[in-house]
Amino acid sequence: MPALRRKQSNAMLYTLIIFVGLFIVSTTVAVFYYVKAEEHRTARNDLQTEFDNFVSADEKEDAGSIVGQADNASTYLGTMVQHLDKAISLISGGLPESTSAEVKINKVSAQAADMLQNSVQYIGEKDPNLTGLVQVIKELTQKLKDTLDSKVAAQKNLADLQMKFEEAEAANRDAYQVLLKAKDELMQDYNDVKSDYAALSELLEETTDEQVQSLKEQLDREKNNFKSLNDQFTETQAILSETKIMLEDAKKELAGFGVPQQDSLAYIPDGQILSIDNNTKIVYVNLGSNDRVYRGLTFAVYDKGAYIGQEGQDKAEIEIFDIGTTYSAARIIKSEINKPILNGDTIANLIWASKKTNEFVIAGDFDLNKDGKNDFDAEAKIKLIIEKWGGKVADKVSIETDFLIFGTQPQVVGKPTDEELEIDPTAMKQYETAVERLQQYNKLEERAKALWIPIFTYEKFVHLIGYTGKMGQAGAF
Repeated sequence: MPALRRKQSNAMLYTLIIFVGLFIVSTTVAVFYYVKAEEHRTARNDLQTEFDNFVSADEKEDAGSIVGQADNASTYLGTMVQHLDKAISLISGGLPESTSAEVKINKVSAQAADMLQNSVQYIGEKDPNLTGLVQVIKELTQKLKDTLDSKVAAQKNLADLQMKFEEAEAANRDAYQVLLKAKDELMQDYNDVKSDYAALSELLEETTDEQVQSLKEQLDREKNNFKSLNDQFTETQAILSETKIMLEDAKKELAGFGVPQQDSLAYIPDGQILSIDNNTKIVYVNLGSNDRVYRGLTFAVYDKGAYIGQEGQDKAEIEIFDIGTTYSAARIIKSEINKPILNGDTIANLIWASKKTNEFVIAGDFDLNKDGKNDFDAEAKIKLIIEKWGGKVADKVSIETDFLIFGTQPQVVGKPTDEELEIDPTAMKQYETAVERLQQYNKLEERAKALWIPIFTYEKFVHLIGYTGKMGQAGAF
């Protein structure tokens, strides 16, 4: 029993010792961890204070919306620094220096202020606190655009001035050449006068006898010249007498042939009838597309060998409606029973010509509808017919004129009195216009006769183009 009790007392002692040891160890560990925890808490508080100096609580909560999306490899602050560097590079150009944000901002702000100060002369005085670089650039860009537009306008003005200068220079060159020519002429005149003066001076220096002898020799020369001229005159008179005799003989011989008519060229036939279909009233003529014939063209028909120009000699009028290469078909629009169309009959149209374009001049007054009143638009209607048939109309008679269509002479009433002018202020203008038309009418007639140009009345003109049968129809003009 005593031995067992001693063994039990030793186990309790060991247990107590172990317990005390463990307590000491745990206490030591607890104290160690407590100290470390206090150190971490202090460090945390220091870091929190330092972090609060960087960003407020509200800014921390909304950092993503303030800074934007941060790069995975960078913090929000690093991202903000990157954005700041980009902004500074955009403003100043080039890469920013490796320094603080404050230094960077101060430096680029100073550069912007200097630029704004330098641009005052272009955009005016601006408040630097209210003016941004974008606005300044926008205004400077507009100024640049305006300047470029002004440059283009100035270049255009310069080109115009250069052209005017070249024209003026050319005119000056021409004037200079004229002046040089005038100068040469004046020099020639001067030399001639100088030569004459020298000759006169030499003559004055001669003795009286020498002058008399010189004058005698000159008189002899003049006598010889006179005799020679007299002989030439006598010979010329003889030739003239012979020419007069020959001219009289030629006139007598020419009288046997008759006097040529002024308008004889107007009566040359244009074609002839090839065949006739009396049932359908259709004729075929020897003119086609090769001769520039066209639909609607009219011709007067004459007996074979008859004189076309004689009034009333036409027997019918036809109008082309179908055209071949060398022939055409025409409908009969006017004919006489006792004067049937025969094969070989000739056809003519004063306006139309296959080889040329006839030129007409129209003058005078015309009563187209025979109502006793002059038609104000008569000239325009006649011109329409001429151009329709391939002719052309000119305003004045020249060597190019082929025919003159003459109406009645324009009437001129008496010059208006003062009382008539009070009633109608335009009366004087009307009188002057009428006088001018009459003078023009007479001048055209005189000119046409001088140039041997055929003159036709309106009635004969219509007769010679085979158009009398269509005058009363609608659409004649």
